[in-house]
Amino acid sequence: MSEIDNKEEEARLNRRIVVICLYALAIILGVLNGLYGNEHTIYFADVISLIFIRLFKFVAIPIIAVSVICTIASANGAGGNRLMLKRVLVYTLSTTIAAAGVAAVLYNIYSPASFSVQPGSSMADEMADLPAGSMSYVDNLIATFPDNLIAPFVEGKVLSVLLIALMVGVAIGRMKDGKARETIVSFFAGFQQILFIMIGWLIRILPLGIFGFITQCVVEFKSGVDLKGLGGYFATVITANLVQMFLVLPLFLLFKGLNPVRIFRGMLTALMVAFFSKSSAATLPVTIKCAESRCGVRFYVSRFVLPICTTINMNGCAAFIFITVIYLMQNAGIEITFGTMLAWIFIATVAAIGNAGVPMGCFFLSMSLLASMDVPIMLMGLILPIYNVIDMLETSLNVWSDSCVANMVNRDVDNNIQSSYRKSSDPNVIAGEKARITDSSSSVQP
Repeated sequence: MSEIDNKEEEARLNRRIVVICLYALAIILGVLNGLYGNEHTIYFADVISLIFIRLFKFVAIPIIAVSVICTIASANGAGGNRLMLKRVLVYTLSTTIAAAGVAAVLYNIYSPASFSVQPGSSMADEMADLPAGSMSYVDNLIATFPDNLIAPFVEGKVLSVLLIALMVGVAIGRMKDGKARETIVSFFAGFQQILFIMIGWLIRILPLGIFGFITQCVVEFKSGVDLKGLGGYFATVITANLVQMFLVLPLFLLFKGLNPVRIFRGMLTALMVAFFSKSSAATLPVTIKCAESRCGVRFYVSRFVLPICTTINMNGCAAFIFITVIYLMQNAGIEITFGTMLAWIFIATVAAIGNAGVPMGCFFLSMSLLASMDVPIMLMGLILPIYNVIDMLETSLNVWSDSCVANMVNRDVDNNIQSSYRKSSDPNVIAGEKARITDSSSSVQP
């Protein structure tokens, strides 16, 4: 490693240390302020937390909509081997839905207890102001389909916004005029970058928000809020990640006739890098190398599939979003029915796919979704200290899922080549099939 690389690595390490120290300081000051602060310091913390909630609401709906539009439009508009692309999308969608479904099942098994709130506390007042859910399932279903393009964004109707984003993304990908399609995709991509820059600003001052949220949580705890249900919440999140990693994804591999133990052993280096780096994008070169050299994935498959999966295949994020949103909705007094869980399996799946590139990933997206629905998010301040551990598991799960998808697509490619061989004894047929896949995959830049 060169001297420049060493300096860059040292600078990155120093930045991480500074960020960790700022978060720790914000948590400590929030606890002290909540326990021993006077009327003015607690009021200051309340003002900060309210400002951050408004900022989260400001970016929540636009970033979800734009990210989903860009992801779906780019996937539908991509040239090259459409068969391989379709397999990637099918496997990604299947594993992500499975992750959200596992989270739903485990949530019902663990049934994490809600924290109790004393009447007259500020949190009780917030919950009392939440709108009562008096609509029937049919009314809710009808309300999901918007009759106005702007209203869902103004009213913060997440499901309607996701539906609009999906339709717009698919429609852009189906546009015949390539130049017009590239122009509009570039517009949304540019808008997405603007939002990411704004989110970056918000993340830089996030320790202030953490200070406010922690202060509010401690004050509420003093006034009689029982937080014992958080243990069940954390257990549900961690178990959902482990079940998806060691049970569900291996079943997908076995269904395709692949050996999950061999593949897991081959990808172990990439999984370790993902665990400690907490970044599937940073792990991508190691993931590609392990897939090709240790698992036998064809180079044109790994270099086509894995960059796409790194962007859209977020199993761990889907589980975290579902459990976190349902848990905080439950604590806000919102009735959690089978229909609610079914809807949020869908929302968590789509939101996870559209989460690519958002700083702080699932944590930030979950907070934004909750803020957009006027659900109290003070508990997110207590989730944050342990989120680093959850994030490590989530990133490892995401990379493991990417690896599984790459191996399953590779098996499909092998089957197609063998099928071509059976149909023709001419070796040129096989070479032509390989060249076609190679050329088409190299033309796609996910």
